[in-house]
Amino acid sequence: MSTGTNLLGGPPPTHLPEHPEVDAEVAGGADPAEVAAAHPAASLPWALLAERALDDGQPVSAYAFARTGYHRGLDALRRAGWRGHGPVPWSHGPNRGFLRALAALQRAAEAIGETPEATRCRDFLHDCDPQAPAELLP
Repeated sequence: MSTGTNLLGGPPPTHLPEHPEVDAEVAGGADPAEVAAAHPAASLPWALLAERALDDGQPVSAYAFARTGYHRGLDALRRAGWRGHGPVPWSHGPNRGFLRALAALQRAAEAIGETPEATRCRDFLHDCDPQAPAELLP
């Protein structure tokens, strides 16, 4: 008989809601800047902008885009019941925009020499899901 108690001792995983319109626009090849302008609360387009800026050798722009996606994701996590800690699984597709923004923030912080923030972001990404750094960081 289940008591409903979390036997692992931590909070349950947080699952962000789906954003099918954002996913459809991204999958359809829309410019992430247009998607971010149309859906500024979604983390995914900000993460894509940050990743593109990193690929283009623009770490300061990447940092700004990633920080925006990260903060939008924190807002969404709190609305979903997250209380500042606990799993945010990579396996749940809607969580990936936030996790990608967090990983891009880590990479951008590292690129501009903001080592303490890069370390915090790497640790936070691991705390969200130990699989995420292997998926997202070099």
